[in-house]
Amino acid sequence: MPPRAGLNEAVIVGAAALLADQEGIDAVSLARLAERLRVQAPSLYNHVAGQEGVRRGMAALGAEQLGQRLTRAAVGRSGAQAVYAIADAYRAFAKERPGLYAAVQRAPGAAEARYQAAAAQILDVIGAALLPFGLKGDALVDAIRALLSLVHGFVSLELAGGFGLPRHVDRSFRAAVAVYLRGLDRARH
Repeated sequence: MPPRAGLNEAVIVGAAALLADQEGIDAVSLARLAERLRVQAPSLYNHVAGQEGVRRGMAALGAEQLGQRLTRAAVGRSGAQAVYAIADAYRAFAKERPGLYAAVQRAPGAAEARYQAAAAQILDVIGAALLPFGLKGDALVDAIRALLSLVHGFVSLELAGGFGLPRHVDRSFRAAVAVYLRGLDRARH
């Protein structure tokens, strides 16, 4: 195969993200990417640090896109209104980009500056939404982790087909976020 013009890290990571969304993150391999990009697998090494480089690139891309989505959702809102908007945006991203979302489910490593910056943006947006609840320090970290765990757990079950009861899933999601917010209110008083 002749070399493909315009091949670079962004193109490779973008193709990996689409493959992950379509077939799952475990389907992403250099061989599959080379096939999709119509290049020889060894030529990918000119642009990415192997399979791990692709995974790191996907994590950074996913965190950037998720952070942008959360930021847009939170603009002009605060407190409970912002938390609902962030939770909805987070859930929508996970459902629309399941493979890319899966790539974001690990903490960034020390050498992953791009991923660290994107992950920090996510935490900053959520932290800002929680400011009206008067949380600081460890309490704020706990509240951020609790919200992320709530939304991740819910959407993971949803994507796996784990909700078979007749109640509409969107109503259950809103109820779960409402319980979280009531817990924050009670902790404040």
